[in-house]
Amino acid sequence: MSNNQIVVHAKPDLVAATAAARLTIRLVDVQNARRVASIVLTGGGTGIGMLEQLRRSPACDAVDWSRVNIFWGDERFLSSGHPERNDTQARAALLDHVGVDPRRVHPMPADEGEFAGDPEAAAEAYAKVLAEQASPEDHGPVPGFDVCLLGMGEEGHVASVFPSSPAVYESERTVVAVRNCPKPPPTRISLTLPAIRHASEVWLLPTGAGKAAAVAMALGGAGEVAIPAAGAVGRRRTLWLLDKASAAKLPRALVSPYI
Repeated sequence: MSNNQIVVHAKPDLVAATAAARLTIRLVDVQNARRVASIVLTGGGTGIGMLEQLRRSPACDAVDWSRVNIFWGDERFLSSGHPERNDTQARAALLDHVGVDPRRVHPMPADEGEFAGDPEAAAEAYAKVLAEQASPEDHGPVPGFDVCLLGMGEEGHVASVFPSSPAVYESERTVVAVRNCPKPPPTRISLTLPAIRHASEVWLLPTGAGKAAAVAMALGGAGEVAIPAAGAVGRRRTLWLLDKASAAKLPRALVSPYI
């Protein structure tokens, strides 16, 4: 597993902007190696703000968006097009404005049709999608994501894996239904930590003073049951992109200079 790399910026909007720039470079590098890039998107203010920053950047056109496979780390189990769904927000922020190949965009199932009222079946279906997209060289039941983007809650959850929840103990399934979430909406679908750890790089984007304690615990050796973010680790690199407020409780020696 990779070591943590920590970068601190002054404000949340700089976290979003620099994450967008980093993602552009990463996607271009992957495509220059003649591979189709594969990313996992996240929701939340910083995650969606990053997509908006990417859309507005002149460098956005450097990416061949028709050669990017797009997945999600979690989703609110709501009807298609619901404004609170992560994929609805991601489409409005970026995907509807660039030349993505619809066949390469893999949203999590919605609460409708064959999955209406059945998030467990929806989670199983998404696990099958991931398995179908995995190649032999991925050596597992999910694609070898180039970048998995994650936000983090004030209590340390990532995707919809909450502290001490059944999902945080999952060691075999790649996607699970999550019921009775401590924040609304209560029903969701989420990648598990083993699926997240299949990514080459995991980037965490927590911002705000309310997340400072969980950031410090995650980077200070807390277990993943108590702080799920501590278990969100990339195979090659784990990058924490923080603002000054979310980094406030970290030891000074642990963080890079503010930029």
